[in-house]
Amino acid sequence: MGLEGKKVWVDLEHQKGGIMLNSLFKRLEANGCELIYTARDFGNNIQVLDELGIPYILVGKHGGETLEGKLYASLQRCLDLIPIVKEFQPDHYVSFGSVEGTRVAFGLRIPSIFFNDEPRSAAVARLTLAIIDHVITPACIPADEYIKLGATPEKIVQYNGIDEIAWIAPYEPNPAVLDELDLQKGEYVLMRTEMTHAEYLRDKMRPEQTYIVDFFPQIYREFPNHKYFLLARTDLQYDWMVEQFKDYDQDHVIVTKFVPRLQDFIFYSALITSGGGTIVRESALMDVPSLEFFPGETAWQEHFLADNGFPLYHIREPDAIAEKAIEILGTLPGPGRFTEAYKERLADYENPNDVCYKYITERLLGLDSE
Repeated sequence: MGLEGKKVWVDLEHQKGGIMLNSLFKRLEANGCELIYTARDFGNNIQVLDELGIPYILVGKHGGETLEGKLYASLQRCLDLIPIVKEFQPDHYVSFGSVEGTRVAFGLRIPSIFFNDEPRSAAVARLTLAIIDHVITPACIPADEYIKLGATPEKIVQYNGIDEIAWIAPYEPNPAVLDELDLQKGEYVLMRTEMTHAEYLRDKMRPEQTYIVDFFPQIYREFPNHKYFLLARTDLQYDWMVEQFKDYDQDHVIVTKFVPRLQDFIFYSALITSGGGTIVRESALMDVPSLEFFPGETAWQEHFLADNGFPLYHIREPDAIAEKAIEILGTLPGPGRFTEAYKERLADYENPNDVCYKYITERLLGLDSE
């Protein structure tokens, strides 16, 4: 049954939304649905959307480090979204937890659903969960975590898996990235900084700070011939790391704000380390050794991966991080490391995009019983 004549509005506030939901967008469009995409200028969001070929309308930007700046930017973005959405007249709204998109959808009475796998971001949750129609979450995150932040039980749609399965399951490795960046598989490392702009780290770390500077030198001394890509989330982090590592071999220590074709880059790497969860969950699902150094409690998704035998480790102490990284880099990759054998394991779990597609289709066609 086709979706001709139906319209869906998608709001993409940060890069995970485009990466995760791209296959959902294509599926909806292939079945006749018309989509409009609005996007926020934040981090690598625009670069990722351009790389994916998603035709977005740029609306607003991140408000920076201050609470006042965040508030002004959010309010202005709501105002700027309203005329765009009213003109398009969507039948449904979907996003990865957009605050402004959800507020506008609620105000214009547009049926809505979004994904949320980070109840630790309490401010975003409180601003959205009470007014969204439904929220899709991994079953490994207790529903009570959402209920205490404003959701009601009937709104919560849970599935057996984690969000990153949505784009790792259909992913097909392409080694062309190695030639493009002059890399050898298994001989380079990606290190990504912490989300110091996020609410749950804002009072714990300085905006420019990253713990990479504390553990990287030990790793570099042991493996100076590897290439290291130090991926900053913000301009402040980028500038700070450039200064911190200015005396290192710049051919082997590359500070950057963007890595092209990220999944291919991850797949052929020796090790992924990050101060946030998404990228190490991606890499662990692909059987890439992964170290998280987020300075807080281990997230439910990381427990889910570790408990199911995926190579993910959460370590907070710099010397211990360096020790584990050196151990991993000193071990040759196993025979199945650069194959797609990992996909057999992913088939045991649900794809959240399938869950969302079923939900939206039933509502657009009036097949749901609610």
